[in-house]
Amino acid sequence: MTTSVRGAWMAKAAETAYEAIRAGILSGEFARGQRLREEELAARAGVSRTPVREALRRLDAEGLVEFAPNRGARVVAWSEQELEDNYEVRAMLESYGARLAAERITDEELDAIAGIAARMTALSRKGAAAADELTVLNGDFHRAILQASRHTQLDSIVRGIMDTPLIFRTFQRYGGERMRTSVRQHAELVQALRARDGAWAEAVMRAHILAARSTIVASLRDEED
Repeated sequence: MTTSVRGAWMAKAAETAYEAIRAGILSGEFARGQRLREEELAARAGVSRTPVREALRRLDAEGLVEFAPNRGARVVAWSEQELEDNYEVRAMLESYGARLAAERITDEELDAIAGIAARMTALSRKGAAAADELTVLNGDFHRAILQASRHTQLDSIVRGIMDTPLIFRTFQRYGGERMRTSVRQHAELVQALRARDGAWAEAVMRAHILAARSTIVASLRDEED
């Protein structure tokens, strides 16, 4: 095997391992704080341990894993303060992104975002049975607004901190009224974007994220108690 071919194979194997491990974390299969054993991860992804180590370093850089050579890796387990800080940063950045999106979004993007919001509204009527699907759609909704902001650096930065709600399986922690409030806020965000009202979109996004923070932090406290 030539050097270039081997390099390409290793890069592909590392990407395969990365996707497999990341999926396990975001699905909740790998719990917060769980130790990640290289040999088990390699068997899961169908690769050797070397690309697994590369994948773990990448996940460590993204804040999903704590990885230290010779000491192994664990899924990150955020403290209450770290979680609050994460949401505060999201509130600042995503509200700014929503303001920009209101000024720059296309009609096609608006229709796509409205479609996600409508699907979430319909699913919310199923309650907890649709919680995981709602969590995924929620991520799609927020990412679509960031993309519509046309601010590539903002999009890249926020993507790195948006996985936290997925790990905490956000909508699993919502009661019926909180879930309905969340989807109503999405609908209001769509209205603000259609109105091209940046101040409105910014205010709704900030309130929406901070409300989610309160729910998640309260749920975390209940778990610790």
